[in-house]
Amino acid sequence: MKKVIVIGAGLGGLSAAIRLAKSGFDVTVSEKNETVGGKVNSVEADGYKFDTGASLLTMRHVFEDLFNFCGKRLEDYLEIVALDPICRYFWTDRTVFDASSNIEKTEREIERIAPPDVGNFARYLADSQRKYEIAEKTFLAHSLNDLPKLLRPKYLKDLLAISSLKTLDKHNAGYFQSEKLRQLFNRFATYNGSSPYETPATFALVPFVEFGLGAWYVRGGIYEIPQALAKLADESGVKIRLNCAVEKIIVENEKAVGVLLENGETLRSDFVVANSDAIETYRNLLDEKFFSKKLERREPSCSGFVLLLGVKKKFPQLAHHNIFFSDDYKAEFDALFKDLRPAMNPTIYICATSRTDETQSPDGCENLFVLVNAPYTSEKTDWQIEAKNYRDLIIKKLENFGLEDLEKSIEFERIITPADFEKKYRTNRGSIYGVSSNGIFSAFWRVPNRAKNVKNLYFVGGATHPGGGMPLVLLSGKMACELISREV
Repeated sequence: MKKVIVIGAGLGGLSAAIRLAKSGFDVTVSEKNETVGGKVNSVEADGYKFDTGASLLTMRHVFEDLFNFCGKRLEDYLEIVALDPICRYFWTDRTVFDASSNIEKTEREIERIAPPDVGNFARYLADSQRKYEIAEKTFLAHSLNDLPKLLRPKYLKDLLAISSLKTLDKHNAGYFQSEKLRQLFNRFATYNGSSPYETPATFALVPFVEFGLGAWYVRGGIYEIPQALAKLADESGVKIRLNCAVEKIIVENEKAVGVLLENGETLRSDFVVANSDAIETYRNLLDEKFFSKKLERREPSCSGFVLLLGVKKKFPQLAHHNIFFSDDYKAEFDALFKDLRPAMNPTIYICATSRTDETQSPDGCENLFVLVNAPYTSEKTDWQIEAKNYRDLIIKKLENFGLEDLEKSIEFERIITPADFEKKYRTNRGSIYGVSSNGIFSAFWRVPNRAKNVKNLYFVGGATHPGGGMPLVLLSGKMACELISREV
């Protein structure tokens, strides 16, 4: 039986491990932290529970496909709850907008705040669906290692249809008269850590994922997902070793043949799958000769500044997911990607799972996961010095939005900075989504699932193809399994 070592028990690593084990491989997962899930993790304290990574389940069929591959049913492992509204949006002029996968509800909301754009939304969503359906049979179905297949004549027309020379912002401006709706749909660039003013209009497919395919929460918290995958992995014969950090990938004759653990132990294998950040894997787990300047030039995605707040009151104006928009979105992204500095007037996201799930906080209380997009780490920001002031700025802004006495109500608090993401998860400069999608050809710049210069080394996770976010990293595991299975 061929052996596979998987570095990292994030969702991409678990997806690959499960599929490989069910395909007849002997699979061991080596995870440096004490829990599975990678950046999809959780914190529990003082009766509060917080998901510290992903907060929304989309593309449910991708999860179902993984369980079906093992002859199992997703519903037997997870209780999935549809969300309505999907997200509540707030602007400083007190406008509030509820986005729903019930299209009629969303159209009524648009009618209320921007009547001329009701018909434009229908046209926009139809275009978004076309883009998604094309991507699903091309980029989401094939590894970048199979790029020649994608460039065949039968796919060429489709690729031209979604590979727009416009930015997402310009695309959205071509549909919506309302600046508020343009900002709302620009926000979807942040789903892969990019700027709507630089990422291509290809990513206008993302709204269909929410509005057309639906959005869900998992009862008990999103961290139930990696726990369910770990259970599925165990049932499939995967061996998961926690607190087991890899120091080096062993390469002999340009071929990966195992890993050296930090405790000095050597694990030999026929294949190595790195769920560790792809750029960091080349930088720190392989010999220097394999790390090219081309990899160094790949722009990381943005990172995040997180506040976990347990508050001893209810805020009835909140939904499960909430966005508090800044007044100048362009300036915000210029700060993040051009100045590499935290935005002084940031858009703020709050996930309050206690609005849906009473197990997430004590009675009469809220668990607020507060996220602000932040620059990837650089010498321009010392988070040890700046974290407290930035935290105060965010709290004050939320109080100005109407969350009265938020500061006085906090009884549990934790701050997570980009430097923390970099240290705990060994991500490239603290990026959350791996590589940014800024640039017209960004889809082709990701690290391929199979290494080009080290045989038998494969990559999964947000920094590789097809991208960041839970469904896409699960697909990266599927692609890695398919590529490895061809080799035996």
